[in-house]
Amino acid sequence: MVQATLLSGIIQALMKHQGRAQRDPHYPGWHAAPVCGLMNDPNGFIYHKGRWHLFYQWNPFGCEHEKKCWGHWHSEDLVHWFHAPVALLPSGNNDSGGCFSGSAVDNEGTLTLCYTGNIEYSDGSRMSRQCLAREKPDGGFEKYGPVLGLPEGYSSDVRDPKIWRHNDRWYMVLGARDNNDKGRVLLYDTTELGDWTLRGILAGSHYGGLGDAGYMWECPDLFKLNSEWILLCCPQGMPREATRFLNTYPSTYLVGQFDYESKIYHHKPQVNEVDAGFEFYAPQTSLAEDGRRIMIGWMGVPDGEEMLQPTIKNGWIHQMTCPRELSLRKGHLYQQPLSELKQLRGAGGQWSGEADNALELNARRLEVIIKLTGPLILNFSKQLIFSYDGQEVRLSRRSLISGVWLHRYWQGEVTQLHIFTDHSSVEIFINDGVAVMSNRYFPAQPATLTFRGLSHVQLSYWQLNMAEVA
Repeated sequence: MVQATLLSGIIQALMKHQGRAQRDPHYPGWHAAPVCGLMNDPNGFIYHKGRWHLFYQWNPFGCEHEKKCWGHWHSEDLVHWFHAPVALLPSGNNDSGGCFSGSAVDNEGTLTLCYTGNIEYSDGSRMSRQCLAREKPDGGFEKYGPVLGLPEGYSSDVRDPKIWRHNDRWYMVLGARDNNDKGRVLLYDTTELGDWTLRGILAGSHYGGLGDAGYMWECPDLFKLNSEWILLCCPQGMPREATRFLNTYPSTYLVGQFDYESKIYHHKPQVNEVDAGFEFYAPQTSLAEDGRRIMIGWMGVPDGEEMLQPTIKNGWIHQMTCPRELSLRKGHLYQQPLSELKQLRGAGGQWSGEADNALELNARRLEVIIKLTGPLILNFSKQLIFSYDGQEVRLSRRSLISGVWLHRYWQGEVTQLHIFTDHSSVEIFINDGVAVMSNRYFPAQPATLTFRGLSHVQLSYWQLNMAEVA
């Protein structure tokens, strides 16, 4: 009965808000976004039986972080996405407070979801447990309830299971907050998905050579690139630095070695930022059939200025990033826009000369590659300003609260920029992806990109076609 009521409410929300969202000039043309309501973390990102699946946190009823379902897309190329039935609805005794983030695996041919079931009580407290759901032969998913409760010594903030298989065992990393308010990533393993054994702390604040790194580590993802292991995670409470970790919550990574026998992760002491822009969080990766490690993130940040974004008046908020291929070079994580995105290219051209004399580009849906030899200023519709002085990048936009200019930074020499825009987003890849700055902005349309500076630039650019989403 509860599920029927929820489905009826979703249908009503779609009828009320979907048209408004699609008509919003800020609604993306080729990024994945909710048809209505709020979307945040990517979940269950997997290549399974010839298709990509991307699940996502979704509140179809409004733009608040409430009533979290799992929406579901599938795709053959990571560019054109098609809606599948809603995979998970909050209902019953295990996840009535929301179906929180998790992952998907192929379990003997069956697409299986592991997610955090959230329960909220009348006194304001809550409980989280890790739950399973399996795809049914006729489509949709059947819930199997909790398979893992809270470990001793931890708060109710234990969530976001990421699962993978190695040889004859399953492994899981979980984000956690212990009773002393230290962020942790926990490691479990099992031979069967329903019988997990805690193997210890994989990494965390004041652990493994790190200092203060926050009170809660969420959305972990552990995987191997080349000969080293990357741990993605999102530390809440990470101390801000002058030019790093400036978002309300950052997305970070560690580099090290993981040993399946000892189940210990020896990592370097540096915590690195995954993305230096204004909006990037909760990334999740998956392995492609050809061996590429692909990552998608949420182009948003919780608890910042998100609830002032102008799309809310049209009944929707947030979008995903473009899919990115990951590589590790000299101990540093590189991100490159997926090569499949080239199929979106339309009319384009080339130009070279002094930046001050460069033509103004239509930035509504644009891909541009810029080779530069010195300082450069890029102006996106007077709403987002990229400034490079020869040593440092500063990205600037106005606060939605106060109107003052806010800034994000990257240190180093810049020789190339690869930029993608989409109605209300800008993704800037620096020097073949050694750094990325992902951002939302809300320009009057048509959006424009103008160039300023005395240095020589070479431009290659394309207008981008709309992607198919059905």
